[in-house]
Amino acid sequence: MFEKRTGEILTDLLIDWRVEHIYGMPGDSINEFVDDLRKVKDYIDFIQIRHEEVGALAASSYAKLTGNLGVCLSIAGPGAVHLLNGLYDAKEDEVPVLAIVGQVTSANVGTNAFQEINLEKLLEEVSVFNRRAESAEQLPDMLNMAIRTAYAEKGVAVLIVPDDLFAVKQNYNKKLTAQGFTKPTKIPDQESIQKAVQLLNQAKKPVILAGRGAKDARSELIEFAEQIKAPVVLSLLGKGILPDYHELNLGQHGQIGTKPAYQAIMEADLLLLIGTSFPYREFLPQDTKAIQLEINAEKIGNIYPITNGLCGDVNEMLPMLTSLLKERTDRSFLNKYQGKMRKWHIQMQKEKKEETNPIQAPQVMYQLETVVEKDAVIACDVGNVTVWTTRFFPFTNQKFLISGKLASMGSGLPGAIASQLAYPEKQVVGICGDGGFTMVMQDFVTAVKYNLPIKLIILNNSKLGMIKYEQEEMGNLHYKTDLGEIDFAAFADACGGDGFRVEKQEELANVMKQAFTSNKATIIDVVIEDQAPLPGKITYDQAITYSQYLIKAFFTNNKVEFPNMKESIRRLM
Repeated sequence: MFEKRTGEILTDLLIDWRVEHIYGMPGDSINEFVDDLRKVKDYIDFIQIRHEEVGALAASSYAKLTGNLGVCLSIAGPGAVHLLNGLYDAKEDEVPVLAIVGQVTSANVGTNAFQEINLEKLLEEVSVFNRRAESAEQLPDMLNMAIRTAYAEKGVAVLIVPDDLFAVKQNYNKKLTAQGFTKPTKIPDQESIQKAVQLLNQAKKPVILAGRGAKDARSELIEFAEQIKAPVVLSLLGKGILPDYHELNLGQHGQIGTKPAYQAIMEADLLLLIGTSFPYREFLPQDTKAIQLEINAEKIGNIYPITNGLCGDVNEMLPMLTSLLKERTDRSFLNKYQGKMRKWHIQMQKEKKEETNPIQAPQVMYQLETVVEKDAVIACDVGNVTVWTTRFFPFTNQKFLISGKLASMGSGLPGAIASQLAYPEKQVVGICGDGGFTMVMQDFVTAVKYNLPIKLIILNNSKLGMIKYEQEEMGNLHYKTDLGEIDFAAFADACGGDGFRVEKQEELANVMKQAFTSNKATIIDVVIEDQAPLPGKITYDQAITYSQYLIKAFFTNNKVEFPNMKESIRRLM
C-alpha cells in the first residue's frame, strides 16, 4: 500500500462518512488541510464564509435540517474563538457537528506561539469529544471516533490538529476503528407502558405538548391524538410538526404562544410531554399528572415533576400506545379548544389584513403567504421576528429552522445559507430582524458568491425590538435599543445580489412578488412600525410592570406609547 498525506486520508474518510459541505476560511494553521480539500472539491464543497461564527451556525443549521453531520473548519486562536457561538447552538439544540480546528505546528505547541491558545480548555464545555492529535498516525482513527461520538451523543465533536500533521505521509493499513454509526433502538419496559395506558384511559382532559423529538412522527402523533381526543400544543422547535390550521393544533406555547394553548395546558388533567425539553416552567401547571416520552433517559423528569416516563423513540412509542388504548368518545374538551382556536385564527387574520402606514409586521407575513411555496425551508432569526413568524405565518409542509435553546440572534442568514445548500431544489426564505441581520450581514456576499437564490425578509424597525419590549415589560425605560437606519436593499445591490425596499403598504404585495422571481440572493427590506409583540396570554404581573414603564415614560419624556389596548385586554382576560 502506497503512502498518502494524512490530510488526504482524512478527506477520503469524510467522503466515506458522506460529508458534502465544510464551512470555513483558509488560514495559516489549516493551510495544509485546505490544500487536501482542494483536491476533492468535486466531492466536498468547501464553503468559504467571511466569519467563522457564520460557518459554525451554518454547520449547526445543516445538522438540524438533515440529521446529518454538519462540519466547520477554523484556524487556531481567533478562528476557534469565533466558532464558539455556533458550536454552542449545536450543543444546546443537540445536533451532530464536527469542528476541525487547526493549531500551531507540533514543535510550537506549548511555547506561547503566535495565535496559539489553549484550544482544549476553550472548547471543553461545548463538546462531547475534544482531543488534540499528537501524531499523524492517530488522526484517521480519531476522526472516526469524533464523528461517531457526535452522532451517538448528538453534540459537538472537536478535533484539534497541528497543521504540520496533515502533511505527514503514512500507510493507513492498521485501522483501530470502523466507520459508521449504529443507531440504538430503545423500547420502554412493559410496566411503564401499562402505567401510561392506565393514566391515559383515566384522563378526561389530556393535552399533548410536542417538540422537536416528534418532528418525524406527524402521522403517528395525529393518530395518537385522535385516539385520546387531545389537542396538540407545539414548542417553538416543534413548529411545523402539524400544519398550523390542522384541527388538533393549538399553536405554540410560552411567551410566543397562543392563548388557547396556554389555557388548555393549564386546564389539563394529564399532560403529555412528547420529545420536548420545553424550558419555561412558568407556562406549565403546578401539579398536573404528566407522562414524558423521551429518547434520552437523563432528560426524563428534567423539565417537569412527571408521573410516568417512557424512554424510547417517539416514532415507535406512539403507535404502541395507540394500539393499547381504548378510543375516547368524549370530545367535549377537544371541541372546546378547537372552538377557541378558530376564534384565535380569525383574530390573527384580522390583524394580518389591516392596511396601515407604517407597515406592521403581521401584514408582511400575510403577503409572504402568497409567495412562499408549500415545501419551502424557512430560517427564522431570533427576536420580535420569531413572534411575528411563528404566530402569523401559517405553516403547512414547510421546514422551520431556528436557534432554539441558545436563541442566538444572527442565526437567520447562516440558516438560510445552509438550507439552500442542503436543499438546492427548494425555495429558501430567511426572516430576520434588522438587529439580528446586522450581526452577520457580511456573509450575504457568501450567498451571492455561491449563487444561492435565498430570499431574506428583513423586518426593519431600526431597533432592537425584543429588547425594547423586555425593558418595558420589566417596568424600565428604553436604553440603547435604537440602532439607526440602514438601507438593506442598497447593501444587497452593492454585494451583487438583488435588493428591494418597501416603505408603504400599497407597495408591499407587488414588490414581494417581484422579489421572489429573482434567481439571485435577494433582500426584501421592509420598513415596519415599531410594535410590541404581545404574548398570547398576558399575566397580571406583566400588566403591572408595563404600567410602571408607562408612568416612568410619562414623567421622564412627557409622552406615553400605548400598546393596542383592546388586544391587550383580550389577552389578559
